[in-house]
Amino acid sequence: MCTTCGCGETDQIMVTDPKTGDQRMMSHDEAHAHGHDHHHGEDTHSHEHGHSHDIRPTAETHGRTIELEKEILGKNQLIAERNRGWLAGRGILALNLVSSPGSGKTSLLERTIADMRTEFEIGVIEGDQETVHDAERIRATGCRAVQINTGTGCHLEAEMLERALGSLDPPSGSLLFIENVGNLVCPALFDLGEAAKVAILSVTEGEDKPLKYPHMFRASRLMLLNKIDLLPYVKFDLSRSIAYAREVNPAIEVLQVSATTGEGMPLWYDWLRQARRQLRHSTAAG
Repeated sequence: MCTTCGCGETDQIMVTDPKTGDQRMMSHDEAHAHGHDHHHGEDTHSHEHGHSHDIRPTAETHGRTIELEKEILGKNQLIAERNRGWLAGRGILALNLVSSPGSGKTSLLERTIADMRTEFEIGVIEGDQETVHDAERIRATGCRAVQINTGTGCHLEAEMLERALGSLDPPSGSLLFIENVGNLVCPALFDLGEAAKVAILSVTEGEDKPLKYPHMFRASRLMLLNKIDLLPYVKFDLSRSIAYAREVNPAIEVLQVSATTGEGMPLWYDWLRQARRQLRHSTAAG
């Protein structure tokens, strides 16, 4: 839940088993009202949450709302760091894919899995408010996937990822894609424990998205400009979009790709290989 938009007051988390497709629904309030244990392979993560997600900011309680928001984000960060340690300890490269709805995240994943499955063992965690359509699309490629439905929630949180990791149980050395809920606002605030955020912007959107949603592009290591095969048919200033992204984040890397035609995708695959090598080196150094 975030106090920025008030989402998550009644959200339901549905986790779909990656092998059987069986679903299990749990309310967010129920999950946080009781202590719970999580099992990642042989490791056990235990933690308790006693806070309520029924937070309604008003003028009279504005100061308290700020404190509650800090508390929520602080607890999320603790779980995110635990997730990051668990993933790094197993050499799993986890990437948080963020974008507006309709940018082509799932199509990009389908193409990536098809082209890279002989090189990487790949797992996917899908985040949507409703339906299991995206997870079904991913499983159709032969890749294991877990679906998280957030109900009224507009983003994934670290605890949701922790639960999904317990269901997916990705093997050591694998590549894990987390497809976040389509939203360029709240997912920027919530670290899941990923190695990096990858922002996907399609040319069918406005080139000024990085300026309108600076927190997301500032939080991302890479921007993928997707659907470049449509450039002849849409009004989109490619160079201006890249300039805007680097205005808010001078360090952001930018790749131009088309999940439909495959144009530029080898550069994306090279980036994945390099990110995996960096993870191995940092883990060995630590």
